[in-house]
Amino acid sequence: MVDLDRRVLVLALARMADSVGNSFLIVVLPLYIASGAVTGGAFGLTEALVTGVILSMFGLLNSIAQPFTGRFSDRLGKRRVFVLAGLAILAITNAAYAFAGDYVALVVIRAIQGIGVAFTIPATIALVNELATSDTRGGNMGLFNTFRLIGFGAGPIVAGLVVERGPYNIGPVPLSGFDGAFAIASASALISFVLVTLFVRDPPETQAAAGDDIDLAIVSDGENRILDPVFTLGIATLFMAIGIALLSTIQPTINARLNQSSTMFGVEFGAFVLAQVLLQTPLGSWSDSYGRKPFVLGGLVLLVPATLAQGLVVTPLQMVIARFVQGVAGAMVFAPALALAGDLAREGQSGSQLSLLTMGFGLGTALGPLSSGYLIRYGYVVPFAFGSVLAAIAALLVYTQVEETVREPESTDPTATTSTTD
Repeated sequence: MVDLDRRVLVLALARMADSVGNSFLIVVLPLYIASGAVTGGAFGLTEALVTGVILSMFGLLNSIAQPFTGRFSDRLGKRRVFVLAGLAILAITNAAYAFAGDYVALVVIRAIQGIGVAFTIPATIALVNELATSDTRGGNMGLFNTFRLIGFGAGPIVAGLVVERGPYNIGPVPLSGFDGAFAIASASALISFVLVTLFVRDPPETQAAAGDDIDLAIVSDGENRILDPVFTLGIATLFMAIGIALLSTIQPTINARLNQSSTMFGVEFGAFVLAQVLLQTPLGSWSDSYGRKPFVLGGLVLLVPATLAQGLVVTPLQMVIARFVQGVAGAMVFAPALALAGDLAREGQSGSQLSLLTMGFGLGTALGPLSSGYLIRYGYVVPFAFGSVLAAIAALLVYTQVEETVREPESTDPTATTSTTD
């Protein structure tokens, strides 16, 4: 059972609600563009390319901005105000899609959203880190990410239903299916905003540790290592994310090779998420007792064959199994790695330090599809071989450059006597 601070639970619930709204847009925006509701300002680009630019703008700006917003929150010694600012931006921009008349407006809105989420993610992860203790950090990180994944997984399903069943009449106001989806996405961000406003406060230690002396190190200051351990974990998270994000761009090729439908591809994609939802919390909690590094290292090692196998399977069932195993590997890495980075983070620098991991994950999910889209021309197995090589490099880096932070309690001498005083 996870020893959970109530404020962490509120942050997890808020992140889940927010993730529902964010994942809505992954499904809704391409449909919205294809519907003809948006015209003009495409600069001569194809609809598919414009859609790709709009969707990738979010992840790109989000990832690039995170170290800056995390560092800023460290300097001010405030987390909650950053979380609320990002949620407010999301609520406003989600509703703004309904009024976008051209592609330029969509690009601008999506870019602003990316910056808004960059305010929220590092500050939220830093809060979870600071509200947890060294004995509960892994379980808290695991539970927080589980709620996020539940929201992210549920969002596309609900979004498709909302768009399909429109239009709606809300009193005298008619809403199209798209307008309804944008309204729900905006409402989810507002729910998160209210939850954080009512139930979350910055811990006093965060304000006390605020200052300008913030160091994002790349090179280790120890004698036996070259790279800073938190930076190393950020690189490992980047390589892991690239490997798990290879599938989406090459879906048609995969479907043709395995002679399967798009629905089956969705099952294969969902197998990874299912493993994450089932295992993030227990694995994070076990890392509190048995150590962080063995889970991170074991997950990266398991990621090597699990990723390569996806380039070798010949049936849909085999792909489902490979994706599930890859999800197990990802669950072994993500929460324990965040907890390990949290253990290593210097006092008052959680926002800056942990943003390296969240930025790495965001960049990886953006670079993975680009990598597979380029490498597939050299052979079906090549993108997956590339991902497995990255996982092996990440495992080697963690093995050599990262130390364990969870220490076994000192054993007591059973023959020792205990004196008591009345």
